[in-house]
Amino acid sequence: MIKLASGALLFFLVAASPEIRYFRYQRTVQNLPQQPGQACLALDAGIFAHAAPQLADLRLYRDGVEAPYATHLATPIEQGQEKTIASLNLGIRGGQTVFDAELPEAHYSDLQLAITAENFIATVNVTGSRAQAGSAETRLGSYTIFDLTKQKLGRSTVLHLPESDFKYLHFRIVGPVSPQEISGLSVERLPASQPSYVTVAESSQIMQKDHSSVVEFTVPAHVPVDRIVFAPGATPAMFSRDVAIRVTAVTTTPEAGDHQPAVFSNGNLLRIHSVQNGRKIDEERLSIDAPASDFDMAAKWTIAIDNGDDEPLKLESVRLQMLERQLCFDSASSGGGVLYYGDSALSAPRYDYATLFAAKADAAQVAVGPEKANPAYQPRPDERAFTEKHPALLWIALVAVVALLGTIALRSVSKSTPAA
Repeated sequence: MIKLASGALLFFLVAASPEIRYFRYQRTVQNLPQQPGQACLALDAGIFAHAAPQLADLRLYRDGVEAPYATHLATPIEQGQEKTIASLNLGIRGGQTVFDAELPEAHYSDLQLAITAENFIATVNVTGSRAQAGSAETRLGSYTIFDLTKQKLGRSTVLHLPESDFKYLHFRIVGPVSPQEISGLSVERLPASQPSYVTVAESSQIMQKDHSSVVEFTVPAHVPVDRIVFAPGATPAMFSRDVAIRVTAVTTTPEAGDHQPAVFSNGNLLRIHSVQNGRKIDEERLSIDAPASDFDMAAKWTIAIDNGDDEPLKLESVRLQMLERQLCFDSASSGGGVLYYGDSALSAPRYDYATLFAAKADAAQVAVGPEKANPAYQPRPDERAFTEKHPALLWIALVAVVALLGTIALRSVSKSTPAA
């Protein structure tokens, strides 16, 4: 009977097919191109909020017929591409610490020096070349690195180079950093273009609690958040503040959210525009990567900035943002298009188009109109087997069968036992 119930459930999952009348929401595709080719539209937070997890129930219809599509990040972020690079020819030359590095075959920008020195300010002069010793060098610039933790202004050993692809870089450090305090550097390959973000929520309502500035958001279920952006006022010109992030499920009872524990993360905000020891420092870090979270219900985001004994930051706004996701399709066919979603019975579609999809730089950018209730909507009928609708009856039947078999066994034993 258990196998029968499992089979009934499997039948239900397979049998659930998309039909326009079972979708709660719809959005009209606008500005469709007249020429054939690839077309893409941005998926905003509202679609994630009302669609099934991972957009499993999202469907595109062209003239009433389901059309294949593919979803992807508008600007893919290459994960795991940060590469640690050893320092070469490390030593002292002319009283200054010098070393070389061989870079990967890719475009790059920011470099992170691995330095163990503390409480210092130094200048790093960087040149690039296509080949090793003897080749022409191109000056990339001079960059200030520092550790000002004693002044409560943080630390930065990042070199903000212009976008480069030199195979070899040469570094000369002017300042109190010895060769023994350098263990290498790391570089992250640049994506083909800068990431595009969509604002999920924004607030200027900042609460002061003890020594912290706190801002809270409620984000609908399944809406992704990839970074948090802070917009402080012009003053103070210099600050370093630690930030704590807590994400919890919004529930009416504590027991309801037990299966999704709170998510915690932290980061640091930094702004320094100053001249110290004759060296100019211009450094800002005003965004923080958001912790990965996907709640089955609305989530409460609590962001606390630790001001310590300093005056609280005058924040103009705090924004939660997600990387732009796009839905792309073939616009060869004529006619209109409508996005439908809001049918939790559906599983994710499997299109050959998505399997073979390759984003095109010249794809037409289209838009979707505001979300509307599907005027043809009607609840999907419950097509489950009787035992699926009434699972308690299954257990009652099992108990009854066990009891009956036990009774028959006892009677058989009593009949086979000879009289004394």
